[in-house]
Amino acid sequence: MLQQIIALIIIFFFILKLMSQKKKQEISGNEFRIWLIFWLVAALAVVFIKQIDYLVARLGFSGSGINFLIYLAVLALFYMVFRVRLELAKTDKHLTDLAREMALRPKK
Repeated sequence: MLQQIIALIIIFFFILKLMSQKKKQEISGNEFRIWLIFWLVAALAVVFIKQIDYLVARLGFSGSGINFLIYLAVLALFYMVFRVRLELAKTDKHLTDLAREMALRPKK
């Protein structure tokens, strides 16, 4: 129970930080909504961890619900790293194209 309270406090802190970033317009509306949904789902997972344990056991997985959530989180992180890598490669290509174009411009 103490772990759940600590986790909810941490999630609440992240939601406050998210709202602060939105207010300062450091993130877009879509990004705000995505992260808000993420943190609300995380809070629900913390609150309903016993039900998740039961569901995971009924599905035939060994281990507890928290292990299952950690596996899902690791998969999500790998996916995010993959997406960031794709964006980085795209930005690198655009930068290379821009530098090439500027280098080939005639001097004034």
